[in-house]
Amino acid sequence: MTLWHGRFSSEPSALLWDYTESLSFDRTLALDDIVGSKAHLAGLEKVGILTATEAATLYDALIVIESEFVGGSFSFSDRDEDIHTAIERRITEIAGDVGAKLHTGRSRNDQVATDLRLFTRRELTIVAERILDLQIVLAELADDAKDAYLPGYTHLQKAQPVLFGHHLLAHGWALSRDFDRIIATLGRMDVSPLGAGALGGSTLPIDPSYTAAVLNFAGPFENSLDAVSDRDFVAEALFDLSLIGVHLSRIGEEIVLWSTEEFGFVRLDDSYSTGSSMLPQKKNPDIAELARGKAGRLIGHLSGFLATLKGLPLSYNRDLQEDKEPLFDSLIQVGRALLAVNGMLSTALFDFARMKKAADSPYLCAIDLAEFLVKKGIPFRKAHSIVGGLVRDSLERHVPLEELVSAHPSLGDEAAVLLLPGESVKRRITRGGSGTEAVALQRSIFSERLTIDAKRLDELSHLNMREL
Repeated sequence: MTLWHGRFSSEPSALLWDYTESLSFDRTLALDDIVGSKAHLAGLEKVGILTATEAATLYDALIVIESEFVGGSFSFSDRDEDIHTAIERRITEIAGDVGAKLHTGRSRNDQVATDLRLFTRRELTIVAERILDLQIVLAELADDAKDAYLPGYTHLQKAQPVLFGHHLLAHGWALSRDFDRIIATLGRMDVSPLGAGALGGSTLPIDPSYTAAVLNFAGPFENSLDAVSDRDFVAEALFDLSLIGVHLSRIGEEIVLWSTEEFGFVRLDDSYSTGSSMLPQKKNPDIAELARGKAGRLIGHLSGFLATLKGLPLSYNRDLQEDKEPLFDSLIQVGRALLAVNGMLSTALFDFARMKKAADSPYLCAIDLAEFLVKKGIPFRKAHSIVGGLVRDSLERHVPLEELVSAHPSLGDEAAVLLLPGESVKRRITRGGSGTEAVALQRSIFSERLTIDAKRLDELSHLNMREL
């Protein structure tokens, strides 16, 4: 029996049922639906719509159902349209006729909107926690690297030597922005839709402010039409998760390159690598490759859902059923990726000697020579041309660059020293750059940021409610 059978003279067709069902995926919201229902019945009791006895009966029934879901013994019916009807059916089986009172003053529209917000805010805090954990690993690797350096690349061409710690922290700062975005999304979605009804509220004296407080939302909705149709928080979450995926993809791409024999900058632990079904010698960086590959999947979820939203009039439309599968999958994939990349990096062995050898080409210090000339009063464009000419001459004539620099009247032996291994990194002085002192300062600032963000996350611990 459907929740809307009274209006219809015939049962829904099998084709309609198969196409519109959502139980196969929205059962993920079971415990959140129970939490929302507990808050709703508390609100009904508060305003006298339910007696204390009726509320206690319903609450006890919800506790039983909760234990069935936790224990895996909940039995679904072939006629359960979605998780909400399944739970309501079971309530009535346990509590009898009083079970039919739980839905008083509530629509599936505000019910599912509430469930999804409860679910999303909890799961996003878990993602934020895993971001912090990965940042901590990057910070520890940066500490372990000390003065190790490697080539920095632009256009995948060697550009300048940079400290390895500086490179790692670049990924750490990108993840900090991801963390910020999640916290901001959580702030904007901290609104309870419960009490909005189907779209226009209710004639019953229910109190949305009360149920919002019970559910630890910052406040209730201001517009019932907006409350049941708003899925901005899903779109924002999908964007946040997509960009996390993009940042993990960038890490993955570097690990894929660095683990090749051609680069040789890293050796992955056997427990975070795979082999070949045919080639015995192979050791493959599958985590890194999947971090790269799954980014496209995450972006697809975001773009697909935005396309769904863009044509919808107010208020609720069944199209919004399409919010759950992309959100659920994105949360699963990003959550797993953060854990897997964390494990891959924390167990990897980085070959600092190989990095140093790749970065010690004197050509990577060409900009240092140009800036040496600038300090002598030569305009940068002229200095750039002089050094570029020396590089070309060195490559074409197969003469060491150091030799040409030493012989140049505007450069000489003093400038040739700049081409010695490691000198370029030592001489960088700008804040935020790859100089030794600058990276030490950056590492301190990054540590402070992690401490602050850990406190910000701890302040959101009340959002992780699965019980009431």
